[in-house]
Amino acid sequence: MSEPIRVLVWGENRHEQLEPAVAQRYPDGMHGAIAQGIEANLGSRVRVRTTTLDEPEHGLTEEALADTDVLIWWGHAAHGEVADEVVERAHRHVLEGMGLIVLHSGHWSKLFVKLMGTTCTLRWRTEHDRELVWTVDATHPIAQGIPHPMIIEEDEMYGEQFDIPTPDELIFISSFSGGEVFRSGCTFRRGHGRIFYFRPGDQDFPTYFHEGVRRVISNGVEWAHTVRPERSLPTLLRYETEDFYNGHGYGGALSAEATAAAEQRATEPAGAE
Repeated sequence: MSEPIRVLVWGENRHEQLEPAVAQRYPDGMHGAIAQGIEANLGSRVRVRTTTLDEPEHGLTEEALADTDVLIWWGHAAHGEVADEVVERAHRHVLEGMGLIVLHSGHWSKLFVKLMGTTCTLRWRTEHDRELVWTVDATHPIAQGIPHPMIIEEDEMYGEQFDIPTPDELIFISSFSGGEVFRSGCTFRRGHGRIFYFRPGDQDFPTYFHEGVRRVISNGVEWAHTVRPERSLPTLLRYETEDFYNGHGYGGALSAEATAAAEQRATEPAGAE
């Protein structure tokens, strides 16, 4: 029997602390509701933990990330409080093969922006819009079991232009009461890691109790999980002709003679002929 997928749900946990209505809506925090949905859908196939911004190192220590197959990220009001060294650490783990699911306002997290290399800006409005989530790739694993369209009676509106790179796969688009549309389910690959961005889920609405939303996130967990012998960065190596397996470390673009000359020049006093 295969080992369960190790899932870590990261929640900013600011709205729940500072806004009583949000705490009432999500008594276990949004991260708790997300975790409960994954456990309800995947059962023994997952091991789910949660952590928050206020934990030491935001709960994203080297040990925690090494013990995570798929990281789920929800943030909104405190993107700037996430330490840069923690972002660098999580970024490296994604490139090494850790899956990442970025939810809703996590589009503007330091981690997602770094991975995308764009501003990740968009249009938005909070006016109790009805959202229709339309499946545009019915064969994709993340779309399995999802109604077409999936109806979310009230949610925040996100609209185009969404400044992200062209997705590797577009799975869902959303339409809203005001006529706006949005690429609401997109996948990307960075290094050895798989990334899924999923739009629904604002703090002002109980979206993370919606059965369809929970199913999409759970499907995303299974899709984002990659199985590799070990977690490692893609590496530039030299391979000799017909030696398919034994790469050599990269010694630089210069020949051995030119490298020696460059090293000698570096040791010469300034102005020496």
